[in-house]
Amino acid sequence: MAIKEGDFVKLSYTGSANGMIFDTTDEDAAKAADIHSTTAIYGPVTICVGQKHVIIGLDEELAGKDVGTEADVTVLPEKAFGERDLKKVQSYPKNKFKDKPTRGMRINVEEHGEGVVVDVIGSKVIVDFNAPLAGQTLTYHYKIEEIVTDPLEQLKGLIRLYAGKDMEVALDDSKATVTLPPGINYDRRWLLWRGRIIHEGFELVNGISEITLVETYKKPEKKEA
Repeated sequence: MAIKEGDFVKLSYTGSANGMIFDTTDEDAAKAADIHSTTAIYGPVTICVGQKHVIIGLDEELAGKDVGTEADVTVLPEKAFGERDLKKVQSYPKNKFKDKPTRGMRINVEEHGEGVVVDVIGSKVIVDFNAPLAGQTLTYHYKIEEIVTDPLEQLKGLIRLYAGKDMEVALDDSKATVTLPPGINYDRRWLLWRGRIIHEGFELVNGISEITLVETYKKPEKKEA
């Protein structure tokens, strides 16, 4: 049966630009490409087709395919990270920044967000706010591993996708309980995407009427003298 929009699937993929891998679900490939992260979780990702959980050009490729499909797809800039916009390259006085800017440094500018210092000319700092892969045509090798029909696994997949970590989740009838790991409220990524996880849990996972986030603290034991 062909996959359609709204289906949850487990997907493996490796993305490359100009022959260089920039993103992958394969840990060995990440190590070989020198992009391995010790904090990342590798292995197939659970996504909902049609929800832009992966790059648009790859997402659109999945509908109509069968489980087990393994193929390559070329993604043009307009369905990847967009075209380069020269208006997103800005010049600032060097004294605007607390730390001394150097070429290649990633910095935050309030009105534009995060950018990369591409040059320092005298007292001027040139910052590029385009996405690093803007304007580039990408290639993805992908495999649709399986369809995910269990609501519990679908919700777990959304949590891993957005929070970047696994959490303990229980589902009792239509009520889901997520046990939060200690210190999660200091995690910037969790704070940014928590609302989206809850929203999509209701909208995309069938049968969930309530989501409870549980945060537990235990009093530390006193050490004997």
